[in-house]
Amino acid sequence: MKDNLLRRIWFFYVDGFKSMTIGKTLWLIILIKLFIMFFILKLFFFPNFLKGKTEEQKQKYVSEELINRAITE
Repeated sequence: MKDNLLRRIWFFYVDGFKSMTIGKTLWLIILIKLFIMFFILKLFFFPNFLKGKTEEQKQKYVSEELINRAITE
């Protein structure tokens, strides 16, 4: 019964997507925006400060950052 329900839901969305005209273009725009937001922006604006460090170095860095930010606020 559960398998039948999942199959009907799957085919509902597949048939709906096949019959779209302008919706496919809108989905493409949405996917391009998501790619830009999560991949491109992460590369340039969110550097990985913990890359290449050991567990102890990571713990020390995070604790120092938390303490320094708590003091400056």
